Amino acid sequence: MIDYFAIALTHGLMALAAWRLLARPDLDDDSLASEEKAKPKPWLAARDDNPGDGHG
Repeated sequence: MIDYFAIALTHGLMALAAWRLLARPDLDDDSLASEEKAKPKPWLAARDDNPGDGHG
């Protein structure tokens, strides 16, 4: 009995978490992805500044 309760509780909580994540309004917002691509990546700029460091 305890084992069935533990399995039902944990699976129920995982289903609730998945339901809440899928219901988020920013899940289908593509504007955030385009802003993320536009941001400069400092680790790429630092690697390009030092071509003789053996990484690249």
